[in-house]
Amino acid sequence: MIGIGGSTIEAELNAIKPTAHLIKPIEKEEFQQRIDKACQLMQDQNIPAMYLNAGTNLFYFTGMKWSASERMVGALLFPNGTLIYIAPEFEKGTILDFMLIDGTIACWIEHESPYKLFVDILKNNGVEAGKIAMDESTPFFVIDGIKNVQNAYNLINAKSITAGCRMVKSETEIAIMQHAMDITLEVQKATARILRVGISAKEVTDFIHEAHKKHGIPTGSYFCIVLFGVDSSFPHGVKAPKDLAENDMVLIDTGCMLHDYLSDITRTYVFGTANEEQTRIWNIEKETQLAAFKASQLGNTCADIDKAARIALEKHGLGPDYKLPGLPHRTGHGIGLGIHEWPYIVKNDLTVLEPGMTFSIEPMICVPDTFGIRHEDHVYMTKSGPKWFTQPIHSIDNPFGY
Repeated sequence: MIGIGGSTIEAELNAIKPTAHLIKPIEKEEFQQRIDKACQLMQDQNIPAMYLNAGTNLFYFTGMKWSASERMVGALLFPNGTLIYIAPEFEKGTILDFMLIDGTIACWIEHESPYKLFVDILKNNGVEAGKIAMDESTPFFVIDGIKNVQNAYNLINAKSITAGCRMVKSETEIAIMQHAMDITLEVQKATARILRVGISAKEVTDFIHEAHKKHGIPTGSYFCIVLFGVDSSFPHGVKAPKDLAENDMVLIDTGCMLHDYLSDITRTYVFGTANEEQTRIWNIEKETQLAAFKASQLGNTCADIDKAARIALEKHGLGPDYKLPGLPHRTGHGIGLGIHEWPYIVKNDLTVLEPGMTFSIEPMICVPDTFGIRHEDHVYMTKSGPKWFTQPIHSIDNPFGY
């Protein structure tokens, strides 16, 4: 196996040079452009207000980083561009500190109802009734609280606006994601080199975390799945991962966060000598990933991609549909501020592909109680079609194409 084993954790960490600082974050002007687009969509859809809850949607549109909690914190956006933040009175100073896009702050005291405040803000801005678009990630207790203090408003899903904006990435977003993907691919290569018989999944996971940090990602790995042998047949892992043995299948799925955008790459290969069945399934997985990529054409739907992957698998007697041996889950998912976001590469997602969309292609093949193989790379749609963020895995005996 070329590029697998032969090095040490210490040597690989010492060889890494930080690169994360070479890419700039999203600037204020782009956040304002996002608000402008949301306002246009609200006007087009005749929606008089949209609520953004603390989390990725609030950040995407306003640049404010605030984690969701048991207290209502968010913002109401109106089609004319008016932005009003909602927060507890004791957090007002911190909200001002975190504020990037200017707006009024409406506050509630701990014993008061933030839901009544929400309604008062709507009325004070001329919205007496109608549809109010609610951030799809808004907790139930907020939705329930608002419903219980009024009957004039119909709370609807804001996905047509939030996803309508977030699904299509800007050049700056794609550049950040590209840099994050490049870093994670280098971590994947280094990880392959440290493997040895007896190494534990935890040792590998810890190395991947430190390697991301050495590349300049302060938070290290955003997530990490390390599976050896039969464990690799479980897509998202097992309770007690086994140590690496000779000729085991190795599945490593990891990513990092750079300027709030995420990378996500899976590599699967054999440590030692691949047998005939490992090689056969590995090659089918590569063929299936390519079939899905070829179906990722402008004007096609997400469902078309999922269909192409399953047709490729069925040609080899795998499946059909979600049956095993075969592909037990969707073919892919969108990515951006969320590790899984719109669009979803699955048969019931009829979203039409357009430039700026970013998503994974990962048609995993699971062979129950034996092994699993997932090749995962992401694409971004351009005006001329799909492009890989990272080139797919090369071959089973030379996975990184050295």
